[in-house]
Amino acid sequence: MSEEQVETVGRFFEDFAIGEKIVTQGRTITEADIVNFAGLSGDYNRIHTDAAFAAENQFGQRVAHGMLVQSVATGLAVQTGFIKDTVIAFRELSCKFSLPIFIGDTIHVVLEITELKALRRLGGGNVVLKVTVLNQNGKAVQRGSWTMLVKSREA
Repeated sequence: MSEEQVETVGRFFEDFAIGEKIVTQGRTITEADIVNFAGLSGDYNRIHTDAAFAAENQFGQRVAHGMLVQSVATGLAVQTGFIKDTVIAFRELSCKFSLPIFIGDTIHVVLEITELKALRRLGGGNVVLKVTVLNQNGKAVQRGSWTMLVKSREA
């Protein structure tokens, strides 16, 4: 049996530049997403899962879990391919939930490289990204930053 060489598709730490932006495709948040996330996380807060209760709330309808949206945002980022086979670890995140995301809203993510820090002993470096999640109207619904450890080309 021969070993198959797999070509790395993602970018290495050295390939990133401060100020560079990456924009993801969009994805619509569905009722199934909310129900499945509630089951996975155990967060059955009625603002997410009870349509009658949510209708009487300040938003007038159910809202997606903030962490569901962050999870979808990371998935959208991965789908761009920029870290395929080169990410070592997702190390840190901070996020502010600015506006509600409703069933039927379509989100996409704008990532901007804000900091690069080589960590040779770990085989790569930290790539810090400013993260903005936008809805279909171009309004920022979440903002924050992610830190990822990405492989170095020399590693």
